[in-house]
Amino acid sequence: MVDPLSLVTYCDRFLASSDFDDFAPNGLQLEGERPIARLASGVTASAALLDAAIAWGADAILVHHGWFWKNEAPCLVGIKGRRARRLFKAGASLIAYHLPLDAHRQVGNNATLALHLGWVDAEPVADRRGLLWSGRLALGCSPEAFAAQISERLGRPATLIAAGRERIERIAWCTGGGQGYIEQAAALGVDAYVSGEISEQTTHAARELGIAFVAAGHHATERYGVQALGEHLAERFGLEHRFIEIDNPA
Repeated sequence: MVDPLSLVTYCDRFLASSDFDDFAPNGLQLEGERPIARLASGVTASAALLDAAIAWGADAILVHHGWFWKNEAPCLVGIKGRRARRLFKAGASLIAYHLPLDAHRQVGNNATLALHLGWVDAEPVADRRGLLWSGRLALGCSPEAFAAQISERLGRPATLIAAGRERIERIAWCTGGGQGYIEQAAALGVDAYVSGEISEQTTHAARELGIAFVAAGHHATERYGVQALGEHLAERFGLEHRFIEIDNPA
């Protein structure tokens, strides 16, 4: 077992959370009343995740998307209030790491997505704080085959903008809502850029830049980092860990 503050102190060092100017507070977002023996992890601290974790008997819930975001009302009312009451009643803690979990070279979302999809030579691009990564496919293929591989491995249909490309070998990616990095990705000379989301302007940018683009799902591309961090913490502190998948097509 480990107390919540000790676990978060370790995570802060391990993930170098102080290096990031984030959109959300990283670390302990709600302190529970007991030490942690059972750690549940999930992508987003939704009511469905909280209910499933509490039913399992979790002492703490580790997520990538917590409750508090810049330019969002901080008051614990409405949805936030109902979620907080669930955790207060259960006595469990909520721990969240956003950009530090995207960027980490071992357990980060970008690193673990590449591992899950079999991409090789995966490395962060130096000027993007570990949020934009590049690498290559083990075996080059058409844009359609590339998107189909991603869809099969992630279990959801990916959106493809082929942009006239005939073969994909070198790639770049940023999980979640990273579609805005498409110009930086194209500047690397890659054949395709992968992110979680697509915006209206992303299609035009891909076509004008001549780079294939794949939107593979915000949730789907960010499932693996929090699992890897949970497993790392379980091994480090002797915890019981369970990742809880809450379906989300977005």
